[in-house]
Amino acid sequence: MSSYLIHGGTPLQGSVRVGGAKNASYKLMIASLLAQGKSALLNFSHISDVELVRNVINELGATAAPYGERAYVVDPTGLDRDHLPSNYGPASRASTLLAAPLLAKFGRADLPLPGGDDIGKRPLDRHIEGLRALGAQVQLTSQRLIITASRLTGTTYRFAKNTHTGTETLLMAASIAQGTTILENAAQETEVDELIAFLNAMGARIERVAPRTIKVQGGLPLHGAIHKVMPDQNQVVSFACAALASQGDIIVENARPSDLTAFLDALQAVGGCFELGNYGIRFFWEQPLHSYQLATAPHPGFKTDWQPLWVLLMTQAHGVSTVHETVSQSRFKYVPSLQAMGAQIELFDPRVDQPDEIYNFNLNDAEANEPRAVRVTGPSRLSGGSFSITDLRHGATLLIAGIIASGTSTVIDKDHHVDRGYERIDVSLRQLGADITKLD
Repeated sequence: MSSYLIHGGTPLQGSVRVGGAKNASYKLMIASLLAQGKSALLNFSHISDVELVRNVINELGATAAPYGERAYVVDPTGLDRDHLPSNYGPASRASTLLAAPLLAKFGRADLPLPGGDDIGKRPLDRHIEGLRALGAQVQLTSQRLIITASRLTGTTYRFAKNTHTGTETLLMAASIAQGTTILENAAQETEVDELIAFLNAMGARIERVAPRTIKVQGGLPLHGAIHKVMPDQNQVVSFACAALASQGDIIVENARPSDLTAFLDALQAVGGCFELGNYGIRFFWEQPLHSYQLATAPHPGFKTDWQPLWVLLMTQAHGVSTVHETVSQSRFKYVPSLQAMGAQIELFDPRVDQPDEIYNFNLNDAEANEPRAVRVTGPSRLSGGSFSITDLRHGATLLIAGIIASGTSTVIDKDHHVDRGYERIDVSLRQLGADITKLD
């Protein structure tokens, strides 16, 4: 268990450098298992999700090892097991991504059901249907996913709804299938393009032939490659919100504006200030922020990962803001903590025509009367308190809330959620001027 002790009320100022994207790095490590030979991956963040996947790869007999300060080398040569123990499932969403490497080597993959953040159900039906379309046989039990295939064959498959990890699972599977695969309604997230770039560097032939259509020429020999992991856009947004909520001034080195279009558009709309440069992006407070109405959406829309951080920022804006969550089934578990700190936030369920087209999650998984939007009245003076977090972004949001609140806050992270996606965030925030101490 970790906890963070924060004495609030200090504007954050200075420069911070973000590392490689969590939602790209560990997936590239898994994709490396498809190659004949070693791959070197650069620009990692030192986060627990990467360490977890390193352990998974080593558990399966292959090798993932540090290769310098922020690099890993992955050698698939020793891969000798098609079964991943159940204890690796609950901590990560990575397990289904292992299907393609294990099918390529053994014709069988026996995997625990994936876990990750507690933000609602993330159905596997879109993964499973796609694998079956390629010719795999899939057996789903209460605890395990067993996939077999003597051969995968290219096909045309259309995802019923956007699925980030499902698209990545199918990209890897289609790369080892014989023939051409067309994936329709495929995810457009920048991390998906990162995986495509890496697979192509390994010898695959993958291209986007339309905004949501990907063509994969399968069955080509894949070799090891060297690849630099893209910067973590969720870390960038976290520091941006910290700068503006604290009325500070932060330069985020390595930030790529092209990954952040929807966020920067929203920031401009509320009066948030930023400057672009060859160094990254500077975020700074210059004037009071004002209210805004937005809805989350798959890329290129406003990402669900940014939503809790944005709601916190809107508690400091003048007027009434609304945020409609259309991607994740249950991503408002942080709201009671902010309310206890003094934020004026109302949960509600907006009236929606054709909800099955609006919501990206499966509606039959949602609980009755589950709130899908918040109404935020600001600005609010926040006061410190003691809080426990339930997921990664919940944790980052409360750390920043503690920094802008008056008094002392304790943020309890029993399951080390924050470490999954942020490298020594307490150190980074302290170097920016925050009075924060991590207690292990």
